[in-house]
Amino acid sequence: MTVLTGPYDEGPAAPWVRRRLMRVLVASQILGGAGTAAGITVGALLVRDLIGSTGPAGLPVALFTAGAALGALATGRVSQRWGRRPGLAAGHGTAALGSVGVVAGAGTRATPLLLAALFVYGAGSVTTLLARYAGSDLAPPHEQGRAAGRVLLATTFGAVAAPVMIGPTGTLARLLGLPDLTGPFVLAAGAYAAAALVVALRLRPDPLFLARAAQTGIPAHEAPELRPSSPRRTAVAAGSAVMISGQLVMIATMTMTPIHLTHHGHHTQAVGIVIGLHIGAMFLPSPLTGRLVDRVGSRPVAAASGGVLLAAGLLAATVPPGGTALPALALVMLGIGWNMALVSGTTMVTEATAPETRASTQGLVDVGMSIAGATGGVASGLVVSATSYPFLATVGGMLALAVIAPTALLAHRYDSAQHDGKELPGKPDPGCSGLLRTTEGNGDGRH
Repeated sequence: MTVLTGPYDEGPAAPWVRRRLMRVLVASQILGGAGTAAGITVGALLVRDLIGSTGPAGLPVALFTAGAALGALATGRVSQRWGRRPGLAAGHGTAALGSVGVVAGAGTRATPLLLAALFVYGAGSVTTLLARYAGSDLAPPHEQGRAAGRVLLATTFGAVAAPVMIGPTGTLARLLGLPDLTGPFVLAAGAYAAAALVVALRLRPDPLFLARAAQTGIPAHEAPELRPSSPRRTAVAAGSAVMISGQLVMIATMTMTPIHLTHHGHHTQAVGIVIGLHIGAMFLPSPLTGRLVDRVGSRPVAAASGGVLLAAGLLAATVPPGGTALPALALVMLGIGWNMALVSGTTMVTEATAPETRASTQGLVDVGMSIAGATGGVASGLVVSATSYPFLATVGGMLALAVIAPTALLAHRYDSAQHDGKELPGKPDPGCSGLLRTTEGNGDGRH
């Protein structure tokens, strides 16, 4: 069978359709960001108050992470089979259900229900990060970094606004006869439910099917089922390693920074400002990072992220603990390095996978990120207990440089070798870009 496919911008989805779908994703991300930030802010405090001890206060993070790993896998599978719209809508709906369960568990002082609901909440809240892949689906190859960056940027607005609402939502919870700390989860339930409705009703045609249509020429509403082609395994592994390493180093350093600062006499408000600046740096640069990825390539940006993370670790390790300006700068650099690793790694994985296998592969990558986050959080406490915070920050930065930069550069050398005529499964010839392509037999895009 022969399928003729034109250039992406002349494909089945008009630019205005892609712009409308991007606006839908942005709206859902603002809502999802509010849900994610609101819940995580008070999860540990809820468990502490319910159980009456600070010992199990780390349970929420563990449950969020375990749920996120399962949620990433499930969302990837659902998206692969039925499209991004049902996958993202189901994820947001799951987070809303988990939020309601947390409120019910805390309100009735039912500890098993609360803990189970935190797991469900984590399984759904990972959807907010997975949505960046839907943004990449909507973009032509030379704009995928910017598209992922726009979706990540939208998350910031909800994430920044939600903590400000802790007071008002606590008042609302009290009026409803609930503990004050359930207020953010009341907000999360409403925000996630609204995000699920926005995606379910407005994300049409489906972004993943648009990507398939751009490849096959079949209209997006027909949701073409393609025979899977082999991903470029080296590039997928490289992109995964970049994101997972960045996540591990960022979580490990960020987790222990508040403890380090409070140990040296800083007030919790000052610590909150430092962490707030860090979170802003994680997401606000996304459009600029995406533009840089599209301009110079994902691999150079990925390699540079290792250097930024190393600089952040060294600065965090060496600054005097008496002030907050330099620790804040170190955490800002840490957030920027993580952002560079995430956006470049996302683009590497997207570029290396065909639409018919993309969603499930991306879900597996984010499972790895969830596990890395959990590992970093747990290991950071053990490392600091055995050594010190400066040692943790230094080792984290060195690990980032040692893993991320060589991985990205080796992947670049591998791709360059394939351009010289060696084997590269499933990679179309660069000369196909923007031209009519002929796909024969196995549908893998080679000609």
